[in-house]
Amino acid sequence: MNKIRKGDQVIVLTGRDKGKRGTVTERVSEDKLLIDGINVVKKHVKPNPMKGATGGIVEKSLPIHQSNIAIFNATTAKADRVGIKLLADGKKVRVYKSSGDEIKL
Repeated sequence: MNKIRKGDQVIVLTGRDKGKRGTVTERVSEDKLLIDGINVVKKHVKPNPMKGATGGIVEKSLPIHQSNIAIFNATTAKADRVGIKLLADGKKVRVYKSSGDEIKL
């Protein structure tokens, strides 16, 4: 079970964008996430007349490793760790480690 999923509010712990918040847009691989507004770089793109793409400098979000982010707890307004709790009916739910509250999307 992935502790951080698409749609979660996260906060960056390390790197150039430390302290910024964003929403997970997608999981690129098992350990890399794409977050809107985080890790934005400028890429120089060549024009491609076959595809109709113009060249120039384009801003693009690159993936960030999941160890460099933490889920944002709205009640405490701080970063938090994620735990997994087993319910009586056998379902697994994600909970905040600090308070034990269930994480809802």
